[in-house]
Amino acid sequence: MRCMTDSAPAEILEPAAPPAPGAEQYPALDLANSAMALPGGHTLDLLATPADAGHWLTGHGLAPADAGLREVCAAQLRSLREQIRALIASRVDGHPAPASALAAVNEAMTKAPAAALLHWDATRGLHRASAHPTTQILEHALAALAADAAELLTGADAERLTACGSPPCTRYLLRHGRRQWCSVRCGDRARAARAYARRTGRDDA
Repeated sequence: MRCMTDSAPAEILEPAAPPAPGAEQYPALDLANSAMALPGGHTLDLLATPADAGHWLTGHGLAPADAGLREVCAAQLRSLREQIRALIASRVDGHPAPASALAAVNEAMTKAPAAALLHWDATRGLHRASAHPTTQILEHALAALAADAAELLTGADAERLTACGSPPCTRYLLRHGRRQWCSVRCGDRARAARAYARRTGRDDA
């Protein structure tokens, strides 16, 4: 099944917030944060449409800029996002990892061939290269993101994973020192909420 169309890419929209700390290092963390809750009950999904999903993949070096993404495959990317979020949430909350999320991430890691095979041609001679036909662009992207999530969740940075401490934000980040906000905006909102609670006597801390 082809995931790519021949349609031209649409205009890239700017995200509502800068990447959370750690998201530039771990694309899987940025994927987990690609759907976010905004003040006033609003939400933003950076993978809402096939064009949005294609732009996100292109921006992370996981798809060519001149390829479009079909909805069925954009849905697969959104599904992997939810499974990675479930694993991050279980890690942050200290709960057992959901079996369905483990299975989905493991399947994504093994769906595309990861080995760089040997090839020979007159120009380059003997060399290694990974198969990456157009029909497998999404599979390779999902495999890369799943492997990145596994590294994040089991590596040295796993202890620094935390949820943004400024409701209604639902993003995750890698904690630096005592900071537990994903952005300056969330930090300002949390400080303003604490100041308001102190003024009105509603501080439960």
